[in-house]
Amino acid sequence: MSDYLVGSASPLLDVHDLLVLDLDGVVYVGPDAVPGAVHALEAAVRSGTALRYATNNAARPPEVVAEHLRTLGLPATADEVVTASQAAAAVVADRLGAGARVLAVGGPGVAEALSEVGLVPVTSADDEPAAVVQGYGPDVGWRQLTEAALAVRAGALWVATNLDATLPTPRGQAPGNGSLVAAVRTATGAEPLVAGKPEPGLFRLAARGAGSPLAVGDRLDTDIAAARNAGMPSLLVLTGVSGPEQLLGAVPAERPDAVAADLSGLSRAHPAPSPDGDAWVCGSAVARVRDGRLVLESPGDAGPDRDGLDGLRAAAAAGWQASDAGTSWTLEPSTAAALVRPDVLPRR
Repeated sequence: MSDYLVGSASPLLDVHDLLVLDLDGVVYVGPDAVPGAVHALEAAVRSGTALRYATNNAARPPEVVAEHLRTLGLPATADEVVTASQAAAAVVADRLGAGARVLAVGGPGVAEALSEVGLVPVTSADDEPAAVVQGYGPDVGWRQLTEAALAVRAGALWVATNLDATLPTPRGQAPGNGSLVAAVRTATGAEPLVAGKPEPGLFRLAARGAGSPLAVGDRLDTDIAAARNAGMPSLLVLTGVSGPEQLLGAVPAERPDAVAADLSGLSRAHPAPSPDGDAWVCGSAVARVRDGRLVLESPGDAGPDRDGLDGLRAAAAAGWQASDAGTSWTLEPSTAAALVRPDVLPRR
């Protein structure tokens, strides 16, 4: 890991023996595969790279997630899927022990994860639960949130599977579990423990046994931050939540080691930007912060040997260096337009 893009001189599939993949916005959006994702992961399997999936979406049990992946054409088993519900259940079991009653808020994946570790899921604060585990579920509404708030106010341990404010859907960004957690926080004044990303446990659990894992995600504040917290190199793909402008403004704790338009980037080498005087250069791309503006002076090439993202790499390095030095900057409008290349980036 580095505070700057380090890239890879060889294709990532030649360097890493395991991919720990986020799902929403990386492999699929809603029921459908992200364009090119299945082909890219099939290539990974053919290369001998193992796949595991680590998701903050707590709505579904691992077997249901694996079945979804199989319908897309990917070989997947429940053992290859790790969810934030499982991470949250482990936290509660460690603190309270088997047999404790836990209010399950979210989709079926929450209650199943609790049962797997010997906890007893309940549905009402009247059952006097010792803990509340709150995860995403598409049918979560006022009644479940009310039960959660009542239990938390009564002193129950409150564990959130994750705090993702939004969730990618085919229609755009929808409220995620973080938005639902905010309702209970507002009603109680309490703050939950968080089990999923950006905490490191989910990625560490998914990467068990690997010699050289790579975390792959679409979101800086969860996927990439979790990878850094877990001491794991990471690849940001631009098919989900975080786009080019978010990458340019990333704080050190949320900076990836490499960036790709989509999962096809796994089969590519990733050039690293390098300093050249007061500029940063990547291939033929040149970027610098000048008079408080981040300017991409040359966007770089796109073609069989270049993925068209060298300008983004150079601009990210220039912006990060300036920010780390305490220099405020704004993005030159022409640079913003040049970074969102329809011939390179997926439609968002």
